[in-house]
Amino acid sequence: MDDFSLSKIIKYLKRYLTQLSTQGVYAALLLYYSWSNENTPAWAKKIIVGALAYFVSPIDAIPDLTPFIGMTDDIGLMSFSLVTIACYINDEVRDKAYKRLKIIMKNEVDEDIVEDVNSWL
Repeated sequence: MDDFSLSKIIKYLKRYLTQLSTQGVYAALLLYYSWSNENTPAWAKKIIVGALAYFVSPIDAIPDLTPFIGMTDDIGLMSFSLVTIACYINDEVRDKAYKRLKIIMKNEVDEDIVEDVNSWL
């Protein structure tokens, strides 16, 4: 787990930012900040690590280089993971993820999409 860092996730997000939606970026950030929260139990952290590892892995069920379609499996897995650990995503996690999202997206954040992701939880 020492090799698991926000900088690696952000590097991946920036590389595929043209393909990723606000939804995918925000979901990944929610997972990361939930993982880094000390109140998140070990079983939930395992789910998060699995989802984020799949997200950044070059080995994928559907290649990420395929426009739009390539990211659907990643976003689907992240959304399932978010719903599974929803009770550990508190306001602090949401705030950190949202602030980082605004930095990554250069303040061009679709608030409706953020609210849509938050409604899953």
